[in-house]
Amino acid sequence: MQYQYLSIGVNDSAENVIQHIDQELQQLKEKRINYSIKVVDIEGATSVLCNLEEEGLFSKKTSQYELLKYHISNALADYIIQQYEERLLIRIINSNYGYFNSMDKREILEICKKIIRNDDKVFFNTLFQIRRRNLIVKKLLEYFEGSNSIILDGFVNFRLKDYNKELEEIIDNAVDDFLIEREYKEFIRLLKYFVEIQDSKFDVVHVVMEYDDNYMLLDEKKHEITNECIQEFVTELSEADISHDDLLVSSLITLAPRNIIVHNWERFKNKKLLDTIKNVFSGKVVLCNGCDICSIVMVKTDSKE
Repeated sequence: MQYQYLSIGVNDSAENVIQHIDQELQQLKEKRINYSIKVVDIEGATSVLCNLEEEGLFSKKTSQYELLKYHISNALADYIIQQYEERLLIRIINSNYGYFNSMDKREILEICKKIIRNDDKVFFNTLFQIRRRNLIVKKLLEYFEGSNSIILDGFVNFRLKDYNKELEEIIDNAVDDFLIEREYKEFIRLLKYFVEIQDSKFDVVHVVMEYDDNYMLLDEKKHEITNECIQEFVTELSEADISHDDLLVSSLITLAPRNIIVHNWERFKNKKLLDTIKNVFSGKVVLCNGCDICSIVMVKTDSKE
């Protein structure tokens, strides 16, 4: 009987590595392949040994040994992603974007983690997630072709260049998102300042979403004031220079109402516009969930469609 093994140098994280490996190797038990996992300390270095028990002569090309390498590689890929990825992100951010302050770096890191977790359920992010894991598995399998002993720290630091490039791209995208968001916050701050210095012309302004993606403005008596509000902007700028969305925001800032009621808000195709209105007029915006104004516009909408 011959024993074939893989040795994984893990320092002080042996228990966590074993959990990943043992979970992955359950599939070998289902195939009646005998193996054992144990921790050994040699000259102060901790390693996890995965032994495969096989009948017959020793051969690194046996199918059972290939299965062992495959499953160990998958387990270690998951472990690397879980334990090393955030540290690698921090290292790359500090190296490539050292000019950001510590608070900005933390925010960039959180954006990176959000992209990696795919919180926004972006299809391509899911594909990239799979691709990054596969890159690690591939590199591990290539490594085990030439050696049955690996030190994880060294492998991660020196053998995963393609994986690190993927992380660099994520960080670059996160920095772009961070800068865009920072510009947006500055834009909102500026608009809020403009609102603060304006005298309120109305107690309440109703913003009504119409069927054709246009917006109608009503005063507190529910009289339409759309044309008179936007006329000054239209006369100064051609239609190509300013969009309906920009006109709406500009009109509301000029009116500086004490309260804004938004009707048929579910029909806003530009959700960012609605967020902008809520941010600029913080605490003053009410989203109407149904009233006579909403009903009238809905009837007009149905008749048009």
